[in-house]
Amino acid sequence: MRLVMLSGGVGGARLARGLAALDGVELTVVVNVGDDDELYGLRVSPDIDTVTYTLAGIEGPQGWGLTNDSHVVMNHLDDFGVDTRFRIGDGDLATNLYRTIRLRDGASLSEVTGEISAVLDLPAKILPATNEPLRTEVLTEEDHWLSFQDYFVVRGHEDEVRDLRFSGSVSASPAPGVSEAIANADAVVIGPSNPPLSIWPILAVPGISDLVAAAHRVMAVSPLFGGRALKGPADRVLASLGLPAGNEGVVAAYDGLISDLVIDQSDAGERGRLTALGVGVHVRNTRFPDLPSARAFGEWLVDLI
Repeated sequence: MRLVMLSGGVGGARLARGLAALDGVELTVVVNVGDDDELYGLRVSPDIDTVTYTLAGIEGPQGWGLTNDSHVVMNHLDDFGVDTRFRIGDGDLATNLYRTIRLRDGASLSEVTGEISAVLDLPAKILPATNEPLRTEVLTEEDHWLSFQDYFVVRGHEDEVRDLRFSGSVSASPAPGVSEAIANADAVVIGPSNPPLSIWPILAVPGISDLVAAAHRVMAVSPLFGGRALKGPADRVLASLGLPAGNEGVVAAYDGLISDLVIDQSDAGERGRLTALGVGVHVRNTRFPDLPSARAFGEWLVDLI
């Protein structure tokens, strides 16, 4: 079975880990690059690295960064008075150094991602949504446009999100292999990621949304539990952008794109209302913090397809 997964953040990476572990599944993960930025003079791709490290089984305890990573460089930067609120571990820093060097040599982001994946011997293909610069920007209640990392990391995603824009999306194009993977997939899976912040930037790349809409089956996994995000601001962002509360907001965020929605057991009472919106609704424990639980969820999901 050929699956394409749209992913951003920790939840998406963990689902990708489960799907990639299944026999007979050929998985391509198309990853959000709206979070990418330049920090400490380096090109960072946080969502790509989260998926990469998780598929390799070397992710940090919070789901991002590297396990058992040290912070010698950040500590020395602290001594120089550098703002290190976006902390990158030493091993993670090496990944970003390599990416920066290769990009400056003229390699594309998808080429560099493929090289890193080969070194780590990953069980799935990772593709950035686009190789062109595409940056998520957040409009706050103070009428300030913030870069994603300023909003999410520096300011702790406490600001109310009034609007979003995806700078560079108009001139962007899908990275090589993205369109073909979606067009040839038996199903597209949208991970339990924050819909506006992690998935909309992927869909903002011209052509991708149309391809997803034309897919045979599009199954989204909700990031909500009891109507709220397990961590992160997904429920608050949906509400502040004027979308309905709970999983109705998730369906609205993917208006016209999804055929099915998987919701957590804690939201089973919403099933009737959601079915009335024209999507197939499936109930399951959607917490899969480790490989065995992610694989079990993946097996169940594939059986639905």
